[in-house]
Amino acid sequence: MPTTINDVRFSYCNLFQPQARPGQEAKYSTTILVPKSNVQAKAAIDQAIAEAIEQGVAKKWQGVRPPQPAICIHDGDDRRPSDGQPYGEECKGCWVLTASSTQQPFVVDANVQPIMDTREVYSGMWGNVNVNFYAYNQNGKKGIGCGLNGVQKTRDGEALSGRVTAQEAFQPVATPAAQPGYATQPATVAQPGYAPAAQPVYTQPTVNPITGQPYTPSGASVMGI
Repeated sequence: MPTTINDVRFSYCNLFQPQARPGQEAKYSTTILVPKSNVQAKAAIDQAIAEAIEQGVAKKWQGVRPPQPAICIHDGDDRRPSDGQPYGEECKGCWVLTASSTQQPFVVDANVQPIMDTREVYSGMWGNVNVNFYAYNQNGKKGIGCGLNGVQKTRDGEALSGRVTAQEAFQPVATPAAQPGYATQPATVAQPGYAPAAQPVYTQPTVNPITGQPYTPSGASVMGI
């Protein structure tokens, strides 16, 4: 049965591209952080899980309820059941569950309009989520899983990417003063006395048509005629 959980925070948002763990099918998914102060959301989750357990007894577990069925919601102030390590700091004071699906979930804004810019969807944002709690019996393990139907972003929040900004990582560094002796050398200036001498311009001499001899500058021929 679809259940809407309101006013939650999102982490590990893989809502536009499915991700696959080694040996597993690629899925869309997100981790849902439910503040413990949000008692209405926790009550809705508990009710949906109780209904899923009843369906599991009737349809998945041959009429017998397991003594301790695995439940998909965990205490963020405790340790992860997968490896015994503490949950991340963002999980403190929250209930934690992960919802996934092989089908792409809808992702909408506060006005229920599709979000096209993937940059608007990130780990740390707040919103509402619609999920299905279902019973499973796989490889001898019986429990309740959480299927993801869609996400509605309602407001921004502090990003949980783990990345830092340049301003957080570095401090301004003063530019060092120029050291004596290392200044750029000025362009070389031509030294006097080394300029090439001007070359005379060659002029074709004028020939006297009678004598066949060239004229001198005074107009007489070079032979003195």
